[in-house]
Amino acid sequence: MDEVDEVDNSTENDYEATKGFLEEINCPEPGIIDRQMIESAYLEEGPKGEAKRLHQLEPVVFERIQTMRLEFKNILRIDHLWMLPNLTKLCLNCNKIEVIEHIDMLTALKELNLSFNYITKIENLETLVNLETLSLFSNRILKIENLESLEKLVILSIGNNLIDTMGGIERLRFVKSLRVLNLEGNPIAKKPDFPLNSYVAAILPQLNYYEYVFIKRDIREAALKRFYRELREIEDKQEREIQSLETEAREQAEAERLASSFVEHLDRHQLYESLWRNDNNGRILMLIGSPAQELAEEYENDVYELTQEIYKLGLARFGERDEEVRDFNSNLHEGQKELQSLGQNQIEEFLQYKEKIFDQARSKWQEVEKCEVGTMEYIKLVNEFESLKSVFEESLNEMWQNLMSQELHLHEAVEESTRNFQSKISELMASFVGQAQVCFRHLRDICGHFAENMTDLVTHYLAKQLTGLESKAIPMELQPCVDDRETVLKLIDGMRTTHTSRIDDREDRMVRRSKEFIDLMINKLNNKEIDRHRAKILEINSFMEQMMASLANLTEQPNED
Repeated sequence: MDEVDEVDNSTENDYEATKGFLEEINCPEPGIIDRQMIESAYLEEGPKGEAKRLHQLEPVVFERIQTMRLEFKNILRIDHLWMLPNLTKLCLNCNKIEVIEHIDMLTALKELNLSFNYITKIENLETLVNLETLSLFSNRILKIENLESLEKLVILSIGNNLIDTMGGIERLRFVKSLRVLNLEGNPIAKKPDFPLNSYVAAILPQLNYYEYVFIKRDIREAALKRFYRELREIEDKQEREIQSLETEAREQAEAERLASSFVEHLDRHQLYESLWRNDNNGRILMLIGSPAQELAEEYENDVYELTQEIYKLGLARFGERDEEVRDFNSNLHEGQKELQSLGQNQIEEFLQYKEKIFDQARSKWQEVEKCEVGTMEYIKLVNEFESLKSVFEESLNEMWQNLMSQELHLHEAVEESTRNFQSKISELMASFVGQAQVCFRHLRDICGHFAENMTDLVTHYLAKQLTGLESKAIPMELQPCVDDRETVLKLIDGMRTTHTSRIDDREDRMVRRSKEFIDLMINKLNNKEIDRHRAKILEINSFMEQMMASLANLTEQPNED
């Protein structure tokens, strides 16, 4: 397949024009997305009139925000979007963003607009599994890449970039949901002797629209004929890749399962093979020939039988632990969800109460403004107005106490549940390790028996060779043992020490990793709860501050019925 060798100068001119257009706009100072920018954008996009005023008085609950428009903000870098976990639409077009970053937590996102920026590479989109529309129009992207994981992507606009190669277009075959693609304005689309629209129609069978024009049947059939050879090559390569990925996924899943069971490299003969690795003493002893080989085969079978016992034990205990972990996480989630729902209902009821009492207060203040200052009627109305404020403050304080009490109760309940879970999982782990250590003791015993039998074999072999006056047949590395039994015993002891140390190392590794597993899991649970608890406290206090600010500004808020 041919590729375009030169970037069309007109594309560079287009980018200069776009850059000039963006720089001429009255933008704020270049900066990074922060909390203030997010909050301001949210308030700007609210409803109009009285509804807008009320909208701006309410506390900003970031978890509720689903749409965020940050266009023409002169943004250089993306950040702080972790505050918007439920965002479904994000518009960052017409800025100065160079890198796609810090959006991996926006897993609910369905629409992302990054058009008219300075992005050079498609990256960091792998976690946006619900993304349906992606616009990267008018950037500086050189290649189509890193889009295969977007399984729900329907519309991809990547026109007016610097793409000058067909490489990467075929990767969109993995995006089965893709229906609309735009590549206009790229150097590859301007190559006079290469019909990009036909190529796309041929290799992307799932596509319905190219450059927003419906791909008719006759056009696709003609394209399939023209690019028949290229399509076959792509299909063959894709089939091989799919098979390779499936094999790799199976192997990875199995490796992770075994690692989580602490029995990795125990499913076959790996432990036995490791006993002999770099064992020079054992290698010399095995030179006596077939008797040693037969003994080693028995040794291998005995070791394999015990490692299989450890392996099966590990998988069985993993199943028990995994079920315990799932139950704990499920119960924890349900408890948090129940209390969160309770708190949310209380807040919504309080906001309704707030609107009612604020309306009463506004009406009372309008009466105050109509009275002459200092009169008995004026003083009476002011006192009634202050009384309404006091009632609201008392209700707000009661609300704060309820929310904090619920949160404290939840936090303590989670800590207690985590301690109980730690105790339970530690018991399961101790039971598994104890049973496995019995098998490791038997492995050491087998190693000792093998060493004793090998001593007898070597001694008998040397005596037989000497009796037959065939000392020249003795391997050179064994000849020092002929007249010195201590040398034989040193070789045997060296072999035994090497083998038992390898068994000890594997046992220690299992014990250490089982403890690390518990410590890591519990620390992760505790840290996650601490972060959640702190965030909730901050949210409650922020709500209080917003309510108090609304109360303080009550007399400055016109009633626009």
